[in-house]
Amino acid sequence: MKQIKLLTVLMALVLLCTSATKQKTTTIFIIGDSTAAQKDLSKGKQERGWGMALQEYFDEEYIVVDNHAVNGRSSLSFYNEGRWEKVLQKMKPGDYVIIQFGHNDEKPKADRHTDPGSTFDYMLARYVRETREHGGIPVLMNCVVRRNFFVEAPQIEDDELLRTTTFKDGVKMVEGDSLIDTHGLYRVAPRDVAKRMNVHFVDANKITHDLEQGLGREASKKLHMWYRPGEEPSEPKGKQDNTHYNVYGAHVVAGLLADALCEEIPLLSKYRTKKK
Repeated sequence: MKQIKLLTVLMALVLLCTSATKQKTTTIFIIGDSTAAQKDLSKGKQERGWGMALQEYFDEEYIVVDNHAVNGRSSLSFYNEGRWEKVLQKMKPGDYVIIQFGHNDEKPKADRHTDPGSTFDYMLARYVRETREHGGIPVLMNCVVRRNFFVEAPQIEDDELLRTTTFKDGVKMVEGDSLIDTHGLYRVAPRDVAKRMNVHFVDANKITHDLEQGLGREASKKLHMWYRPGEEPSEPKGKQDNTHYNVYGAHVVAGLLADALCEEIPLLSKYRTKKK
């Protein structure tokens, strides 16, 4: 009988400790587009979103990264498809929400398009407000850059179409030595909203601009789904995708953004891993 009672007490202690551990865990949610999103890993596919790699830069015993970013979504379509509601249902007080849109808000399709200075700002502010209403801590990021060294930037109708193109289908234009911006005011709006609403802000656009520019037009290709025919087994016909990251690129960008998050929110630096 004493043994049974002792076993019961031990089990209760284990459950108590487990519960306490879970309560200490903070979640970093990510909402955004394909540059951060979860990807299909079947058949050795190499495309990755930076959000897939972020967990490796934080101690998972205390910080859990929950990536809800999805290919092709804008601030408008992510909300209207009910994806944001699923995040709110999981959010608990003290959790963080990284909000990063822009790549698809600039597209003309009515179900995705927003305008910086008006509807784009409104949607970002809506995410901030509803995060706070649920006890969460919003973190605004502007969009990462495209690898655009073209002397004259090509008109990009839809980044998602890049997945179906091969090396020979790639844009044949002259490249220079300077990275050229393709986002315009979509990279400015998140900073404006952050300032107006007193929100944490990480300048992902500048961070990735400095990364790509520092590497230069040739070395920067190593960050992206940029392969010559026969170079990568999963892309036998090659690829020229200057928007989406490969495994290496996703990890480099995730590491830089993790550093920036810790600088903006010093509390998180306690849980930053030593992985580089």
